[in-house]
Amino acid sequence: MNSTNPRPSRLHHHAFVSSDLEATRQFYEDVIGLPLSVTWCEGEGDQAYCHAFFDLEDGSSLAFFQLADPAAAQTHLQAKPTSAFYHVALNATQDVMDRVAQKAKDAGHEAMVLDHGYCSSLYLTDPDGLIVELTVDNPKAASLIAERQKNPHQELSNWLAGDHTANNLVRHD
Repeated sequence: MNSTNPRPSRLHHHAFVSSDLEATRQFYEDVIGLPLSVTWCEGEGDQAYCHAFFDLEDGSSLAFFQLADPAAAQTHLQAKPTSAFYHVALNATQDVMDRVAQKAKDAGHEAMVLDHGYCSSLYLTDPDGLIVELTVDNPKAASLIAERQKNPHQELSNWLAGDHTANNLVRHD
């Protein structure tokens, strides 16, 4: 922890809405391999919801709400972004990525692998359309990232000023 500039220590959870918590559980627990760790049921009547947490190794979680009121659930599900730029990315080893890719295939889920250069990514879509990315760092990732960390504010300023020159020179398209 940086004592001069304290910041949050880790992700606690990232929450999403589910239309069917059992389908969500099957995807995240049986395919991705994240154990269901806690289920909180809260509220009353039309305000009732269930909040299920699936844990990552660092103690953080992906969490999913299922609302008792189908109309409210549909409103929240429709508000969800559908762009590929809205996704959750999880760090993994190559063995984990390979295992998940096989489980996804066996379960009938489409998956795509993309090599970004600094990492390889497996992309899957959960039952409600959320894109889940599993990433495996390139063995040279630390040195590649160190190069990008040298002047991130200047690179951002350049981009915002209209210089859209690619700086990821290791990407494999």
